[in-house]
Formats: sequence, structure tokens, C-alpha cells
Amino acid sequence: MKDIGNSYFSIIVDESRDVSTKEQLAIAVRYVDKLGQVIERFIGIKHVTSTNAVTLKAAIEDILAKHSLSIQMIRGQGYDGASNMRGEFHGLKALILNDNPQAFYVHCFAHQLQLCLVAVAKNHWQVKHLFEFTSRIINTIGASCKRSDTLKSIQHDKVLLHLKNGNLISGKGLNQETNLQKSSDTRWSSHFHSLISLMRMYASVIEVLEIVKEEGVHDQQSVEAGVLIDIMESFDFIFTMHLMIDILGITNELSQSLQRKDQDIENAMKLVQVSKQRLQLLRENGWNALLAEVTCFCGVFEVVVPNMNETYRTRRRAVRRGEEITNLHHYRADLFYTVVDMKLQELNNRFSESSTELLLCVSCLNPSDSFHAYDEGKLICLAELYPSDFSIIEVVALKSQLSTYIIDMQTSEEFSSLRSIVDLAKQIVKFKKNDVYPLVYRLITLALTLPVATATVERAFSSMKIIKHRLRSRMGDDWLNDCLVPYIEKDVFDLIPNEDVIQYYQKMQNRLIKL
Repeated sequence: MKDIGNSYFSIIVDESRDVSTKEQLAIAVRYVDKLGQVIERFIGIKHVTSTNAVTLKAAIEDILAKHSLSIQMIRGQGYDGASNMRGEFHGLKALILNDNPQAFYVHCFAHQLQLCLVAVAKNHWQVKHLFEFTSRIINTIGASCKRSDTLKSIQHDKVLLHLKNGNLISGKGLNQETNLQKSSDTRWSSHFHSLISLMRMYASVIEVLEIVKEEGVHDQQSVEAGVLIDIMESFDFIFTMHLMIDILGITNELSQSLQRKDQDIENAMKLVQVSKQRLQLLRENGWNALLAEVTCFCGVFEVVVPNMNETYRTRRRAVRRGEEITNLHHYRADLFYTVVDMKLQELNNRFSESSTELLLCVSCLNPSDSFHAYDEGKLICLAELYPSDFSIIEVVALKSQLSTYIIDMQTSEEFSSLRSIVDLAKQIVKFKKNDVYPLVYRLITLALTLPVATATVERAFSSMKIIKHRLRSRMGDDWLNDCLVPYIEKDVFDLIPNEDVIQYYQKMQNRLIKL
């Protein structure tokens, strides 16, 4: 709170159920400190009896009031896409905007990216089948400790054999023991890591399934293992697995970048555009490389590769009888092009905010390529979106200040190699240009305050499962909050000397001994 002072901040909010089935609301604040650095801090968690917008707003106000923060200083709201959060008329976003029209709402970028994946998985039957069977394979292997240990043992022997034959490189941190990773719709990047682990342990997984098929205690287990082996040894499964690994590999980098605490919204939109460009390049130039990779993989594990010029045979009933297609058309047009196009379309639909006036104006602050994106008119418009922060006189003064600012920036060596607004803010403070151009720096601060992702509060819920678990399910709400804050913000609490803590307890009441 001391660090924020009277500065602007944004709130990042999410809700989750704890181990005792209580609905908990977590809140974090995002602000720019005195060094020009973007900071996100978890400030508290509060039990709510209802998830309607009115109750959530009251809980947020209580937490902010506890820390002497005013709702009028909020300059951004970051939530997921739930209707009670982002509703246009009765959602939490709308209620806060009624009190403070400058608290602009940003839908969590990482959540939107995850929704893109879920949409593709639900709308394309082969991708849907891939994730369904991958989940069944992982559940079958992980159903018993014996199977998991067998998988690790087989994989360990294969790694030793490959090392002996020189097929793998040895070194510190390489060839670590691994296992199949489960995926979840709510865990970012989990699908990518799940497919990677399955591909790396492909032969070992089939061996374990063969054991289950032969030694299954129940007939159902043997039949299930046999079905999964047939699926894994099909060209369709291997092709779709490699395709989704390529696509998710592109978006996984974006997902990891979006979860950084110091990520700014303009750079996030740039990363989204880069991902779109990479997907477009994959569509235009990636077919031959993908087919060669899949063919090589099938050759290693003796999986039959269909002749691409032959007629494609499907087990499904043809929609239009008498219409035959080749294998090449099916795998390239119906699968490869279609899935990539669906992913691109979802990215375009989900990240439509890039065309909004706010983000178009913010993008003009980008310092890359010698401030190539600079546009004085749009920056004036950006200031006008914040009438409480820029008076009419200050808007007029800003125009003159911007003219001097851009000449100074473009002719100064210290600002020539900057890549993002975050770097710009740090450099401005370092060279004390924030005192020279206070109105411009205020604009930069407002832009950086806008939230990008809800990763900070998502991590808080992960910590909550460690603090409040099955054996501590009765701990009170205040005690949970007081344990969570120091646990999550360790770097802040590590700065408090032990002597200060001792003196604090010493003065709480009269004691017979000195602590």
C-alpha cells in the first residue's frame, strides 16, 4: 500500500471454491511503482456467500477499504469471461463502471487463449477424438501405481539403450524421469505438455497397454487397452497428435508470455499478432514438413502410412454418397487446413479488442523501431478517455509536451533500442524524464496499469490448496487470508526484520518476560 501511495491501480479478480466448499474471491492489484516497474500484488481473499455481481462488488469494496484504497483510483478491471463478471448491464464490470467510468475492463488474455483451444477441440471431430483418447490413455496408465511404475521402468530402459547407442545426448538436466501429464480445460498449456509426454513415451505406453490387455483383471480393462492400442497405432491418431503439437507449440509460447506479471497490454496484442502470423506460415508452408515428420515417426514404430493418392476410407457414414476424396485431400484440406483455419478464426474472434479505441491509442506509445507507431492525435484521444486524470488545460499542454517528447526520444541514444512500453517507463524514470514530461509519463503509467491476465489470482488459488487442505479444512476465513498473503508475497515479507516482528508482539500486551 505504501508503494502504491496515491497512484492509479487496476484490480484482478477471480473466484474459486476451497476444500471446505466455500466460494472464495481473490483480488490482486496492478500498478506502476516509483521506478517505472509494473507490479502485481495479491492483497487478499474473502469468502462470499453468493457469486452474483452485487455480492462480489461488495466484497471487493471491503478489501479495498481495508487497505485504504479508493474505487475511484481504479483504472482497469481484469476478469475471466464469466457472465457475472463481464455482463454489459448487471455484471461486476458494469457495476464498477457505473461508479468509475475510467475503470476499463480487459478480458483475461490467457483465458481467451485457452477458450480458443477448447473451441477447436469441441468443433473438429478428429481433434475431439485425439484429446478424448489421450485422456483415456493417461487415465488407464495412471489407474494403478503398478502401471505407472512399469511405464517409468520401461521408459528408463529405453533411455539407457538410446544413450548407449548414441541416439540421445547425455548431460546435466537431460533425460530426466518423466510421466504422462494430465490435461485440463482450466490449466493453461496442459494439453500441449500432455501430448508432448505421450509422443516421447509412445513405445513405452503401448508396451504397458499390451501388458494390461494380456493381464487385465477384468474383461473391460483388457478390451479398453486393446481399443487404445488400435487407436494409438493408427495413422489418424499420430497425424493429429503431431499437428496439434505444432499448433499448441505456437500458442504455448504466447500463453507463457501472457502470464508474466510485468506484461503490458500493447506487447500482449503484439504477441497475439505474432502467433497469428506463425499459424499463417504453418498453413502456407508447413504441410510438407508435417507429413515428412509423421511419415518418419510411423516408419520408426511400423505404423502403416496410407498412399496419399488413394481414395480415403472413412468409418463414418458419408454425408453425400458417391462423393469420393483422396487421402491427400482429407489430411491436408479437411484436417490440416481446417484445424489451422479454425484456430486462426478463434484468435481473431476472441482478441477483437485489438480494434478498440483504447488499445489502438495505447499502441502509439510503443518505442520499438524508433517510436515508429507514434501518433500524436491518438495519444491526445487516449488522454481524453481519462477526463478525471487530464483536465482540459492539461490536454492542451499535453499536445505541446508530446511534440518535444518525441523529438527528445528519437534523438536520444538511451531510448533507441527499447522494445516495449515497460522498458520505456523504466528508462524514463532512470534518466528522470518523468519530471520533464509528467503528462506523457502519466499516459504511460495508465497504459501499463491495464491488466493483461488473471494469472496472479490463479496462482493464489493454487497456493490456497497448499494452505487450506483436507486436514485444515476448518480454518477460518480471516486466518486463511492472513496465511495466504505472506505465503504468496514472500519477497515483501522477507524484507521485514525479525526484530520488528518481535517488538510488535512485545507491545501487544504486558508480558512477564522480554521476547
